[in-house]
Amino acid sequence: MDKITIIGAGNVGAHAAVSAATLELGHIILLDKDADLAKGKALDITQSMAVSHSDIMVSGTGNYEDTADSDIVVITAGVPRKPGMSRDDLLDINADILESIVSQVVKYSPECILIVVTNPITTMVQLAYKVSGFSKERVIGMAGILDGARFKHFIAQELNVGASEVMTMVIGDHGALMVPLKDHCQVNGQPIAELLSHQKIENIVSRVQHGGSEIVNLLKTGSAYFAPGLAVIKMVKSILRNEKKTLPCAVYLEGEYSTKGLFVGVPVVLGRQGVEKIVDIHLSEKEAIAFKSSVEHIRERTEGLLEKRAK
Repeated sequence: MDKITIIGAGNVGAHAAVSAATLELGHIILLDKDADLAKGKALDITQSMAVSHSDIMVSGTGNYEDTADSDIVVITAGVPRKPGMSRDDLLDINADILESIVSQVVKYSPECILIVVTNPITTMVQLAYKVSGFSKERVIGMAGILDGARFKHFIAQELNVGASEVMTMVIGDHGALMVPLKDHCQVNGQPIAELLSHQKIENIVSRVQHGGSEIVNLLKTGSAYFAPGLAVIKMVKSILRNEKKTLPCAVYLEGEYSTKGLFVGVPVVLGRQGVEKIVDIHLSEKEAIAFKSSVEHIRERTEGLLEKRAK
């Protein structure tokens, strides 16, 4: 049975654990510095599985030794956003948390695939890559799946259709400079430009780019967790079951999309080895310009953090 460790028993981590358990993906370890919190949520989730006659076990712990030899480690730990905060505001404090966690992951699960959910994702995953020393195929950030789901929902809502009928793709950063690919968005194979006015499309794109903030402002005490928790487990499922799904993730680019030496959100094929292929899609001139701006923002933020931590 595959072993999945989820680090951080807060809202995102707990909902990721529920999603993984519901899909019966393997033995799940929920780890938190507050061991009782992890144990309590793990016990509750395991008992919920018994309701549906599932034998899946979720174990809670505060000890990294219990995570040894995990196949996949998902890092959700970190400080969540509050109203008025951007993901970039979390940079320094979450970098400290992440670096400490990755060192323990490397010690106990040196062969695992590492997935980062901690914000700001594209920079945190680059830090995880540097600290871990893992190959680029085994370090991945969760980003575009969540953003694409929000894009899909808003379009479906506007057109009064099922979300399953909408195809979307979001690339670049996981933040205000993300790039929802309007020219690649279709509803039952029909381009959205034929279904919605330019202004309505632009309004939806803006709402997608600020979708996380919308939820933060409504919740007032934290950020989204249902959708992020399910989004990261979609990645885990594609890897463990070798589904080879094409999903937008933050991965290390070495010249693809005219970008080198940086983690950026692009479509990739996820299989048992982690990132098995980076999928090249044609960008319109406007999309390419927006993507370049997003990449420049990621690079500035990431290089700034790495330079600061090298001193």
